[in-house]
Amino acid sequence: MYLRITERRNRDGSTVAYYALAENIWNAEAGRSEARVVHSFGRADQLDRAALQRLVTSIKRVLDVDPAEAPPARGTATLPEIEIDAVFDLGVVLAARQLWEDLGIGEAIRSRLTRAGLTAPHEMALFAMAAQRLDEPGSKLACATRWLPDTAWLPKAEGLAVDQLYRALDVLTVYSEEIERDVFLRAADLLRLDVDLIFYDTTTAYFEIDELDEQGEQWAGKLFAPLRQRGHSKEGRDANPQVVIALAVTRDGVPVRSWVLPGNTADVATVARIKADLHAWQLGRCLFVGDAGMYSADNLAELSRGLGRYVLAVPMRRVQDVEAEVLTRPGRYRQVAGNLQVKEVWVGEGERRKRYVLCLNPEEATRQRQHRLQLLAELEAELTLLESRDEDHPKAACTLMASRRYGRYLSTDWRGRPQLDAAKVKAAERFDGKFVVITNDDTLSAEDVALAYKAGAIIEGCFRRMKQTGLQVRPMFHWTPRRIEAHVKLCVLALQMQRTAELRTGLPWARLAQALATLKAVRYQAEGRTIVQRTKIGAELGELLKKLGISRPKQLLLVSDPAEAPSAA
Repeated sequence: MYLRITERRNRDGSTVAYYALAENIWNAEAGRSEARVVHSFGRADQLDRAALQRLVTSIKRVLDVDPAEAPPARGTATLPEIEIDAVFDLGVVLAARQLWEDLGIGEAIRSRLTRAGLTAPHEMALFAMAAQRLDEPGSKLACATRWLPDTAWLPKAEGLAVDQLYRALDVLTVYSEEIERDVFLRAADLLRLDVDLIFYDTTTAYFEIDELDEQGEQWAGKLFAPLRQRGHSKEGRDANPQVVIALAVTRDGVPVRSWVLPGNTADVATVARIKADLHAWQLGRCLFVGDAGMYSADNLAELSRGLGRYVLAVPMRRVQDVEAEVLTRPGRYRQVAGNLQVKEVWVGEGERRKRYVLCLNPEEATRQRQHRLQLLAELEAELTLLESRDEDHPKAACTLMASRRYGRYLSTDWRGRPQLDAAKVKAAERFDGKFVVITNDDTLSAEDVALAYKAGAIIEGCFRRMKQTGLQVRPMFHWTPRRIEAHVKLCVLALQMQRTAELRTGLPWARLAQALATLKAVRYQAEGRTIVQRTKIGAELGELLKKLGISRPKQLLLVSDPAEAPSAA
């Protein structure tokens, strides 16, 4: 039998330790030894120490040991002399450090520091902030004052102040492009990535303040544009200042390069710069996959020069070719995969010849058709009610015609009253379950074109991860352009680490983080010494650590005298 210590994380992020008397028993069916709790002593902060003392005394009496005089036998511990004073996150920190080094992030940063003659702990500060985003995202102030001292077992970062974190961000800003290139090349080699197909898209991140950046900033020889501007928000926050974040990723969702642009930058204005920057990296054949917001004649012309290969969604209702020729072109669809069918359509001649791929999702077509039938039934009821009124031009008629929900199916009769337009209903049916993409890559099959665009959803997943489900690129507690850019770049590095971990283990990060969170560093006082010990590593966690390339940490992480005991981790 032995004293077992387990930890449980509460919803508020706090951790509670529990004591139990346990023993190992052999499970013949599973073929392994398993722990069985004999008796639970409850929470560490609510222990009945007097009862434990009585238990220890009785055990010693049975062993014919004088409880008052005899020292504990070798290899045993007296429970009352053990006092747990802190429990730290260890698993996520270990994984973060392994990924940081495997991807060459630490090496890339350290080489720039050496070149610049900088000796401050900037690399450790940047790692701490990246690890915090993986473990418990928060502000830089929270990182310095709460996460590092109270949450993470990271003794090498002990004493890092918030101003040191900010100065490290400035270093990242200066060398961000070089670091991104080094890290991506390492990731491409480490993970054997296919870099022929690059997905590119933009998103926005808003600020809760009203102030705009009136001028840019020059820092360490680098010019930063005024970033906080109002523009079209993809989050529906047009009234708020924002920045535009552009991201290029591989088909595996591994970041290639990122950009932070002024908030009033339109998607169509990003193409030339992104193309030039990626071309400078000599990535070879790059295929841009973008949504309908990037479609324009100017963009198509710009993409056709230089890198040249693209697959873009087409806004079907705004492009004349689509309604006039693509949707009406006869021919059979070919099954691609699952519920996706495709049909290739060429429009025009010579230099104006365009290649479209019409894609059909039968399941989505059925859903849209049912939705429209329900909507038309509601509209018929509204028209019947309107017809029963005696007014020549009731206000309700204007409301119906202006409605985004119903107006597309209406026209006016000889009296100027709304009526259901059968031609408009029939025209809408042609769009059911369909989307159209355009490409200038003749080497790709129609199937590959469709699947390439569908795979573009990967980058949307990257944006969701950065903004909503983990890394929390916002809220941003920065106001200078260089710090805003550095914050975004740091989040992209954390995303790089997440995706690498997922590709290595085959598990989503949420599940990985949950498993890693079970590995803790427990700090306690015993016999006048401060001891830090890791918790037990089970079979599942051990296998995950192996896949991540992490050596099993030693049982005792720290043993020190009271004078040497760290005040914080």
